[in-house]
Amino acid sequence: MNLLYVINGAAVGIFGMVLSGAFCDIHWTKEKRVFLVGSIFMLLAIQGVIYLLVGAETIRYLYPVITHVPMCIVLCILTKKRLWTVISVLTAYLCCQLRRWVALFAMAAFVNSETVQNVVELIATLPLLFLLLSFVAPSVRAISGYPVSIQLQFGLIPTLGYGFDYLTRVYTDLLSKGIPAAVEFMPFVCCIAYLVFVLRTSEEERKKNELEQMQSCLNLQISQAVHEIEVLRESQKDASTYRHDLRHHMQHLLTCIENGKVEQAEGYIHEVCAQIEASRVKKYCENETINLIFSSFAGRAESAGVAMDIKAVVPHILPVSETDLCVLLSNALENALHACTAQEQKGTIAILAYERNERVFFQVTNPCKKEVVFENGVPVTDRPGHGIGVRSICAIVERYGGMYSFLVKENEFILRVSL
Repeated sequence: MNLLYVINGAAVGIFGMVLSGAFCDIHWTKEKRVFLVGSIFMLLAIQGVIYLLVGAETIRYLYPVITHVPMCIVLCILTKKRLWTVISVLTAYLCCQLRRWVALFAMAAFVNSETVQNVVELIATLPLLFLLLSFVAPSVRAISGYPVSIQLQFGLIPTLGYGFDYLTRVYTDLLSKGIPAAVEFMPFVCCIAYLVFVLRTSEEERKKNELEQMQSCLNLQISQAVHEIEVLRESQKDASTYRHDLRHHMQHLLTCIENGKVEQAEGYIHEVCAQIEASRVKKYCENETINLIFSSFAGRAESAGVAMDIKAVVPHILPVSETDLCVLLSNALENALHACTAQEQKGTIAILAYERNERVFFQVTNPCKKEVVFENGVPVTDRPGHGIGVRSICAIVERYGGMYSFLVKENEFILRVSL
C-alpha cells in the first residue's frame, strides 16, 4: 500500500513538472533539457527523503515549498519570465486534478478504496499527459506571448483553484465537512469567470468586426483611388492627344469657315476647349500623383463654389506609396469639401504640402462653424457611415510611423500630417 502511494506520488510529481515545462515557451537546447530533467529528479529525490523523515501527512503540507516554488525558480531560469512561470506551475497543478477526478469517478462507480484511487490515477497518468501535451500545451504556450493583462486573466482560475484546494482539502477539512461556503465557492468562481470570458469575448469580437469593416473600407478606398488616378492619367493623355492633333482640328475649322459654317466652327471650338479644360492637370509640384489629386479636387471645389488655395513644394519621389497617398489626401480633401458645402458661406480650403528631411508634411485647413467632438484627439461622429475617412487617415499615418493632429482653432478645422 505504501509503495503504491509512493509510486503514485512520484507519478503525479513528474506529471505536473513535465506539464509546467511544456506550458512555458522555452527555446529548447540539449543543455536546457538536461537541466530540466535533472531538476525534476532532484526534486523527486528531495520529496523522497522528506517522506522517509517526516511521513506522508507532513509532505502534503510542505509540497508547495518543496515542489512548486523550486519548479517556478527552475522555469524562471529557463525562460527569464517570472509571471508566466508561476502561472504555468499553477495551471499544471490544476491539470493534475484531472487524475484525481478520473479516480473519484471510478471509485463512485466501482469500489470506494484508496488502492483503487491510486491504481486508476496511475493508469490515467500517461493518456492524460499525452492528450494535454498534444492538444492543450501549444495553446497555453501561445498565451505566454500575450500582454500581461491577458496572462493575469488566464491565471485567475488556476490561482483560485490552487488556493481553494489547499485551504479546503489540505490545510483544513472544510470541503469534506460540507461547509456551504466551501462547497459553493468554486461554482461561484466558475460563474464569474464565465461571465468575464463572455464579456471579453464579446468585446474582442466587436473590435474584430470593426477592424474587418475598416479594412474592407480601406481596400475599397484603395481600389477607388487606383481607379481615380488611372482616370485622371487617361484624361491627361486625352489632353495631350488633343494638342498633338491640333493640326487636324485646325484643318476642320478652316473647312468650316471656308464653307461659311461659322456657327459650326464656333461650336467645335467650344467643345474642344471644354474637353481640354476638363482633362487639364495643373502642375502644383513635381509629384504627379499629388498634381492629379489636387487637380481633381480643385475642379470639384470650383463646381461647388468653394475656393482652394494650394501651396505645394513636393519632390517627384516620396516615401509613401501612390495608393496610400491617394487615399490619405482624398479623404482629407473630401472631408474639407463636405464641411465647406454644408455652410452658407463656402469659404476657402487652404492646402500646404512640403518635404523636409526626407519626411512629407500636409496641412489642410477649412472653415468650421459647427462644434466638433474629439475622442483621444481624433474627431468622432455617431452618424452611420461617417468617420471612416478619419480612421483611414490615422491608419495610414500610423503604418508609416508618422504623426497626425486634428484641431479646431478660430472657426477653422486644421488637419496636420507628417509621414
